[in-house]
Parts: sequence; C-alpha cells; structure tokens
Amino acid sequence: MARHTVRLADFRSLPSPVYFRYSDFAPDTECTPHKHFWGSLDYSASGVMRMEVACNRFMSPPQYAVWIPPNTEHSSYNAQAIVYHSVGLAPALCEQLPPQPCTLAISDILKAILRDFARRDVNIPHTEADIRLAQVLVDQLRQAPIHDGFLPYARPSGLLGVLEGMQADPGDNRPLAQWAEQVHVSERTLARQFVRELGMSFGEWRQRLRYLAAIEALDSERSVQQVAFDLGYSTASAFIAMFQRHAGCTPEQYRRTNIRRG
Repeated sequence: MARHTVRLADFRSLPSPVYFRYSDFAPDTECTPHKHFWGSLDYSASGVMRMEVACNRFMSPPQYAVWIPPNTEHSSYNAQAIVYHSVGLAPALCEQLPPQPCTLAISDILKAILRDFARRDVNIPHTEADIRLAQVLVDQLRQAPIHDGFLPYARPSGLLGVLEGMQADPGDNRPLAQWAEQVHVSERTLARQFVRELGMSFGEWRQRLRYLAAIEALDSERSVQQVAFDLGYSTASAFIAMFQRHAGCTPEQYRRTNIRRG
C-alpha cells in the first residue's frame, strides 16, 4: 500500500494571526519537508507523530506538542492513525515563544481549547469569546514548560552513520567501541564527537533514542515486556525504570492516560 502524503497549506501568509487546522491522518502518513513564514504548534490529540525539525527528531504524543518557529524546515510521519491539530501563529505572536524548535508540555486548559475549537471546526476565531480563547491559548503556550523529548542529530559526518545505524535498530546493544570500529575511529574520538556535536554522551543519546522509540511502540498492541525486549532491555523492570525517569510515569500509566484505542 502506498504511503499517504499530507497536502500542505496553499497560502503564503496566515489568514489570521492565530489559525487552526485539524485533520485525521491515516496510518503510514508523511508530510514532506517544508517551511513557512509563521510559527506552528503541531499536536497529536490521539496517537503519536514523529517530526524531523532542524536536524532534531521530536515525538508528539498527546501530552506534548512540538513548537516550530517561523522559517524552520520540518517534516513528519505517523505509523499509526492520529488526530492532528495545528496552530499557526503570526511572527509577531512568536516573539515571546522559544526561538528554537522544542517540545512543550500541554496544559489541560490548552487541550480543552483545542478540543473545543476542533469540535466546532473553528479555523479563524471570529466571535469575541473565541478571540479571547485564542489569546488564552497563546498565553498558555508562552507559559508551557519545555520538555527534553527530542533527539539531536549530527550534520553529515562520520558520526551520522553511527546515529543512523542505531536509529535503524534501537535495540542494538553494541557498545561504543564496536561502533567506533565500524566507522574506523578510536572509541575516545567517537565519544568526543557525541559530546561535541550532540551535547550528550553515547549512552545518553541511546537512552533518549529508546525512550522516543518506546513512545511510538506503546501506541501499538505490543505488551510492555515485548517493547522492552525489542528495545534491547533484558528485563521489563529495567525498561520501566528508564521510561519512568524520562516520562514521570510507567509505560502502562502512560498508555492508559495518553493512548486512546479505537
């Protein structure tokens, strides 16, 4: 079956300072790389969306949204069906938002506004009440905590081959020394490249890769134990401990709270 492709917005500037879009994306849907003059908050109300933004990978499960500043190239993919919401913000409204792409924790107030606007199919707030709600949404975004749920990437280099190999199989348990041998550098050199280019160690990057892969995997029917084994953990308890450190909850708690079955 051919992969689905998202139809991009066909306007060069936003129809209003705050503009809302909603779509139900089928499984195996991609949005090709693009950028626009406005800022964008991309959010999956149900299901998990994977985004590539400015050489970083982000995951957007229902408790987080991905903030994309103006003129920033990005693309997305979802393996499972998702309910997609997007908020476009005029450049003037982006000045008090983060200047770099990031994952933002979504408050219950913000979720409720998005849910209400989606239910009523509000693209442009016209009434006084909806204009006030849109302003509350912008205020909530400005206060939203930044979450480190992203995976930094390297520019084309020897390190990129290692990252792509690890990403192809997050459960691969090969140590740093074997990866260094594969790209013909010393273990110490490769370790330094991770810190210099990515801002984190080999072990930290692999753990974050596995956490983001776990978020995507928990949107499937696999058991927590199977997800743990697929990601290279010898026991489910070790996987659960890692996930809880990053997410603040266990995989089962996350699944009950954030994944709606159809």
